[in-house]
Amino acid sequence: MHPVTPVQPTDSVAKLLEGMSRTGFQGRKLGESLEIWSRMIEDEGCVIMLGLSGAMIPAGMQQCLIELVRRRYVDVIVSTGANIFHDTCEHLGVRHYLGHHHVDDEELFSKGVDRIYDVFAYEGQFRNVDAAIASFARDIAPFEGSSRAFIRRLGAWLRTEKPSGTSLVATCEKHGVPVFIPALCDSSIGIGLVMARRDGTPVNVDQIADTDEITAIVESAKKTGVIYVGGGVPKNFIQQTQVIASIHEHQCGGHAYAIQYTADAPHWGGLSGCTFEEAISWGKEAPLSPRVQCFCDATIALPIITSGLIGRGCTRKHIPEVRNHNP
Repeated sequence: MHPVTPVQPTDSVAKLLEGMSRTGFQGRKLGESLEIWSRMIEDEGCVIMLGLSGAMIPAGMQQCLIELVRRRYVDVIVSTGANIFHDTCEHLGVRHYLGHHHVDDEELFSKGVDRIYDVFAYEGQFRNVDAAIASFARDIAPFEGSSRAFIRRLGAWLRTEKPSGTSLVATCEKHGVPVFIPALCDSSIGIGLVMARRDGTPVNVDQIADTDEITAIVESAKKTGVIYVGGGVPKNFIQQTQVIASIHEHQCGGHAYAIQYTADAPHWGGLSGCTFEEAISWGKEAPLSPRVQCFCDATIALPIITSGLIGRGCTRKHIPEVRNHNP
């Protein structure tokens, strides 16, 4: 056994996290996650996959996510449609505003204001973006393909439509990081595509192709590391690649590294809170994988860990090639 070491206050986030890894409770888990993520980055054969749920973009996490892609601390992203929709809004100049969680929501509705806990946005502006997505779909029609293929083209369109804009999806397109949205219809992007389809636009996002394509990435990788911000569909979509691969006689052995930042608890039986130890029983995580789950608000964990990785000087010596899986 090693003694607990009192954490020393410091102006270095990386050193603070390293110190926290020798303390207790969730602070220790947060510190340990920096070490495991750093090991993924240093492992030349590892494809790093990020599962992104929640409302991270409205909550102000966009630039952290952009830096993770720009520095290639992640290689593949699986997201909810909502995060990518809000990201698209920000690129096009539609902002999210500081609000309050104690408010008269009926009054907000009367003023056309949507609330995401303590963040406000204008419904009319969201509908304008819905219409822009519908117009984009008409421009690329006929379209048939995976959500990754669709979002890649959306990222390219955003970079052309507004070169001065900033977004995660445009950054991913620029750096060749595929973005999967396995529940695309459950978002305002889906709403925009319904608008286009009702106008007769031939557009079909093939979600079965999503499953096949991301599994092919896992099957061809030497090893994979997973990082989950929250849980939900993005977590299971990545986790199940190991099961699908084994069905098709690719014995990948489970994900080699695993990190999760979640506020969900395991004892309710839901996937968002279930432990990586439970996932071992499914073959989703390697039994000896370095793994840690930090039960913490992701809006606290993500900026701290991103800053810690940057402050530690983590550099990708070898970037796995995932472009060849693009259709």
